[in-house]
Amino acid sequence: MQYSVHSPTQFIQTYADQLLPDWSQPILSILVVLQQCSSLMLSRTLATETQKRQGREQFLQFGHQVALELESLGYLADLFDPATGWPLRSPPGRLHLDDVAVVRAALQYPTMAQGDCTLVIHPDWESAVYPSVLVSSAPLSLLETIAAQVSDRYLLDLHH
Repeated sequence: MQYSVHSPTQFIQTYADQLLPDWSQPILSILVVLQQCSSLMLSRTLATETQKRQGREQFLQFGHQVALELESLGYLADLFDPATGWPLRSPPGRLHLDDVAVVRAALQYPTMAQGDCTLVIHPDWESAVYPSVLVSSAPLSLLETIAAQVSDRYLLDLHH
């Protein structure tokens, strides 16, 4: 798993109130999570659907832990479901979030249209990548610290 912390993309800044209408604090940081898949995501097969399901489950476990830590410090945090683009911890707004577009804007990674999906093209993993996004009202440095702490614990938990 790779992750990086960024300022909100222009889309998130412009449409925050339509993505998360109940939020009382501005979105100050985003966490982009990329997971390597065992095969390229070029077609819908049982293997790629299984990998997407596993990637979603792993992101939800990791992201919920990050969100809980941030919320315990008085910040807002939400994960956007990679399968639907809707927030998982807040009531949805009128717009959903395109995690591939966020990755493209935040990391400048190329993308590729494939059927009804758009794929991230990772510099090392090609299209064998599962992207996901968490947004937060915490400052960048705090989100970075919390993500690192949760990542360390999460990776330990995965190996036990």
